[in-house]
Amino acid sequence: MVYRIYVEKKKAFAHEAAALKSELVKLLQIENLEDLRIVNRYDVENLDRELFEYAVSAVFSEPQVDTASETLDFSEADHVFAVEYLPGQFDQRANSASECIQLISKGERPDVRSAKVYLLCGKLSEREVEEIKKYVINPVEAREASLEEFDTLKVDYAVPEEVAVLSGFNAMDESGLSAFIDEYGLAMDLGDLQFCQAYFRKEDRDPTITEIKVIDTYWSDHCRHTTFNTTIDSVKFGDETAAETYEEYLQIRKELGRTKPVTLMDIGTIAAKYLKKKGLLSKLDESEEINACTVKIDVSVDGEVQPWLLLFKNETHNHPTEIEPFGGAATCIGGAIRDPLSGRSYVYSAMRLTGAADPLQPVSATLEGKLPQRKIVTTAANGYSSYGNQIGLATGQVDELYHEGYVAKRMEIGAVVAAAPAENVRRERPTEGDVVILLGGRTGRDGCGGATGSSKSHTTESLESCGAEVQKGNAPEERKLQRLFRNPEASRMIKRCNDFGAGGVSVAIGELAAGLEINLNAVPKKYEGLDGTELAISESQERMAVVVAGEDRERFCSMAQEENLEATVVAEVKDIPRLKIFWNGKAIVDISREFLDTNGAEKHIEIEIPKGGRFERQIEGGFKENYLRMAADLNVCSKRGLSERFDSTIGAGTVLMPFGGIRQRTPIQAMVNLISVEKAHTDTCSLMAWGYNPYIAEASPYHSAYLAVVESVSKLIATGASFSDVYLSFQEYFEKPMRDPKRWGKPLAAVLGAFRAQKELGVAAIGGKDSMSGTFENIDVPPTLVSFAVTTDKADRILSPEFKGVDHNVFMLIPEQGDDGLPKGDSLKSLYETISRLNGEGRILSAYTPGYGGAAEAVLKMAVGNGIGFAFDEGVCANRLFGYAYGSFIIETTEPVSLIEELSAAGQRAVFLGKTTEDKSLIGWGEIEKLYEEKLEPIYSCNIEPEENQTETFSYESGERRHARIKVEVPKVLIPVFPGTNCEYDSAKAFRDAGAEPEIFVINTLSAEAVARSVEQFAEKVRESQIIFIPGGFSGGDEPDGSGKFITAFFRNEEVKKAVTDLLDNRDGLMLGICNGFQALIKLGLVPYGKIMDTDENCPTLTFNEIGRHQSKLVRTRIASNKSPWLADTKVGDIYTVPISHGEGRFIADRELIKKLAENGQIITQYVDLNGDVSADIQFNPNGSYACIEGITSPDGRVLGKMGHSERTGENLYKNVPGQFDMGMFKAAVEYFR
Repeated sequence: MVYRIYVEKKKAFAHEAAALKSELVKLLQIENLEDLRIVNRYDVENLDRELFEYAVSAVFSEPQVDTASETLDFSEADHVFAVEYLPGQFDQRANSASECIQLISKGERPDVRSAKVYLLCGKLSEREVEEIKKYVINPVEAREASLEEFDTLKVDYAVPEEVAVLSGFNAMDESGLSAFIDEYGLAMDLGDLQFCQAYFRKEDRDPTITEIKVIDTYWSDHCRHTTFNTTIDSVKFGDETAAETYEEYLQIRKELGRTKPVTLMDIGTIAAKYLKKKGLLSKLDESEEINACTVKIDVSVDGEVQPWLLLFKNETHNHPTEIEPFGGAATCIGGAIRDPLSGRSYVYSAMRLTGAADPLQPVSATLEGKLPQRKIVTTAANGYSSYGNQIGLATGQVDELYHEGYVAKRMEIGAVVAAAPAENVRRERPTEGDVVILLGGRTGRDGCGGATGSSKSHTTESLESCGAEVQKGNAPEERKLQRLFRNPEASRMIKRCNDFGAGGVSVAIGELAAGLEINLNAVPKKYEGLDGTELAISESQERMAVVVAGEDRERFCSMAQEENLEATVVAEVKDIPRLKIFWNGKAIVDISREFLDTNGAEKHIEIEIPKGGRFERQIEGGFKENYLRMAADLNVCSKRGLSERFDSTIGAGTVLMPFGGIRQRTPIQAMVNLISVEKAHTDTCSLMAWGYNPYIAEASPYHSAYLAVVESVSKLIATGASFSDVYLSFQEYFEKPMRDPKRWGKPLAAVLGAFRAQKELGVAAIGGKDSMSGTFENIDVPPTLVSFAVTTDKADRILSPEFKGVDHNVFMLIPEQGDDGLPKGDSLKSLYETISRLNGEGRILSAYTPGYGGAAEAVLKMAVGNGIGFAFDEGVCANRLFGYAYGSFIIETTEPVSLIEELSAAGQRAVFLGKTTEDKSLIGWGEIEKLYEEKLEPIYSCNIEPEENQTETFSYESGERRHARIKVEVPKVLIPVFPGTNCEYDSAKAFRDAGAEPEIFVINTLSAEAVARSVEQFAEKVRESQIIFIPGGFSGGDEPDGSGKFITAFFRNEEVKKAVTDLLDNRDGLMLGICNGFQALIKLGLVPYGKIMDTDENCPTLTFNEIGRHQSKLVRTRIASNKSPWLADTKVGDIYTVPISHGEGRFIADRELIKKLAENGQIITQYVDLNGDVSADIQFNPNGSYACIEGITSPDGRVLGKMGHSERTGENLYKNVPGQFDMGMFKAAVEYFR
């Protein structure tokens, strides 16, 4: 029987419905829309009535904020429609609901299907209703659903048995082959298909459709960079500078003895080969594996220098994010992570850089066939942040570039940094007898054709047929892969590894060895009905293919299952160099490796580079007028509302917060994180920075690329890095060049500019990614070459850009410029050394290298963090302030003005910019900052007016200090890991440092038997432990529609409940829940009631943040009570700064209950402002919690829940935000047992 339940947020918490109504009225101007309701609908099958009724309040709804009913009165609305995912798309809400119910029942998972029902009230025309449907339904991922009830959720799939052999293919003439390309939507051109035909004629057989699709994927621009590998026959130059650089390139080819054809790829990579020959790349780690850029580094681990590998990678998902922003952006970061992860490293930090057209444009300006820019940018931000936050990745820098060309196709870049001990990485060529194990997610239709779709330019018509090309992300699954690969034993078994991205099985497994036999029948499926072609090319995410020796297969699969991962042997390595793929006992692919590796028919092109245009900024108007214009420029204004939805502190390794100063307003220029060491400590950190200006690129791709390199490297130097062992990786993104020589001239000019910058600075691009499909109809993206620069250094050298105090002198150091308008390489290198020397001598307080907005932007951003004013020197001209100044540095120092003379004597040019001041009114700072802060507020809000809130300050001073009756010198701490948990490493480390013995316990949900076993084992572990710590994360992806439900479902099992009750009632044990753990504790009743119970609408809870999105920043909290043994080392009134990162942290409770909790000392912390006063302001109370409550306890204080991540503390963290961070919670808990 199918049971149905409708769940709707109570009016006070129906933020999603209110926000959508506002958008429809204001953006679509549907003014007759009087009311809008959103109801979640769940259909469930294969469970009994009793279990379903229990799941209604335990899984599908939360009594405090939801109403649930088995019926919905459609007559209450004027128009009703429902929306569901397309068949084959991953529905995390339904999936998590099913898993939650299994955790409760310990039986088989029921079938669950979810939908959203929209109820519209008002006199709406048919056209307006259709407009609303078009706005909320993206046909790439969803469709309108039936309102009728289901008889069954079972789907009868037609199970195919064979794939088609393309009879007559070898006999086709040229016109037939052209029609074939159109019929099958191939990315290859006629030359490639003729090349295929010649091969199969030689094989004396017609190909299968699977073979053609596999070859099309292998040879796609996305997989094999066919555009970048096209042979350049001749170049016609209208630009003298580019011509000179091309001659330099040809000369270096001779020096290196290069005989391969001249291609964009050769120009893009030759600088690294040249610098390596010169002995400048001695730390480059090279192998046959292509995972990510890899360099050898030294890491100080508890004072011992160890050899490690640093890996970094940038990835784009432009096409998928354009057509399905949430899934496209989510799998952008997912794909970026899996590249270094496949190199057996732990990925610990990420950067996001995107390109869009103006999102403030009205929806009516949207091009036909396109989503509104506003919709793309906000949904993509939610998708990327959702995935990165769930997997547990510190996103240290987020920025978005705006240029009208990106309306052609969005730019979505994710860049990540990872590291691993060198001894954990084994790289060997696979040999016969080795096996390939598929790890992680199952295969579905999602992502079929993604690689080829991303390789095409698009039109209105073509976009209608690429829905299946977008993969769906499942971050909790990828987190499991991260955990497995961090296990040294598992890592050392892997000979070679490939992640599943473009091309699916055929590429991920097909590239692991020259000879392979793949069995598609062994590939785990999400559902039946997939044919051999779909199984071969599906790009379903969160999968990894590893090669291990035959004798290691059982042990490796066992370790995977311990991490709650499916592991299946799907292929064998063979000596014969052919790719063979079998399905239903037949070889549906049988292709020679030699043929596959040709990458298709050889391509040739003639190119023309016209003279580059002028790119210098033209300055007109007065000082204040220019400053106001600059502050409100989309490419300068604050992106805080965008950035603060990304978790920036997970991993407890964030050296610089994304925004610095006491006000957290000054954006950093480089992402800085400590190398992630699981159980020890380090002061070695990695730095990553980006460089690119689309408006310079539009005028001159050559100059833009050169300056992109300069900007990215200069940002590292401004952040305190030494100019040594700096490495680059490029992201190239250009219009589809077709056969037009001038269109080809743009990427050629860019790679030449980048080549020159590398050669002159002595730094090399050791990796990169190109995308050559930035065209829609007759619109092109700006010529894009983004430079990412990476290095490592000691944390004590790191500089942050916010002004540190008043009455400090500020200087601008300027490199020498050539006749071509570019800074000279030798001058830059000298300036880098000068900045590093001054920093090493402790003479620089803050530093900033000017970017898009020049020195004026730099001063504004340096000032806002600590709210400091600035008085410009009268001699500073407008061009110096507002013009481009790439490669220059602005430094704050206590040195006298005579520093200019000292620098001049050392060959450096410096000018005095002015002084920092206490007075912020000198240049109308308030008006300028208001524009700067509010420009993107309609898109990325961060300054909302909160609801009225009680702001009483609570104080409860405890006179007694309770200790456990049973003394334990080293208490055991049990840390459960659920699908979606991501703070377990930080949590274990905090307790280990405090003197406890932590144990991480992975809850296994692979089968009903595994769930039952996990329940029994966890209950036994509780009986052996003194403390349970439920760490943060996103259990079940914070689904279904709410956090903590996975955890609560597990803890309500009778065996676990008994063990927890015994721990608390009979053994004086402690419990702690932070963030997701706090959400679980409050929904179990453990706080504030001290026991596991069924909660109702009168109980307190945590719900969605008032701002309607995730919040990540540092907040200030005041100790309101130190009654709890967890807070034994604090005093009431103490203020601690703590990282937060949550979407559901809003504490709500009845006023009378809040009063009782305060009287009993159960309210432990409240959010406070910079003056230490309890505040409802969104800047300080980040979620809108009632009474500004951040944490509460059980009646006796032994169970504690709080939103702030107190485990994310340590040396060298958050250096750009002042505060006291460690409240001694973990040490106090250990002392409680001694």
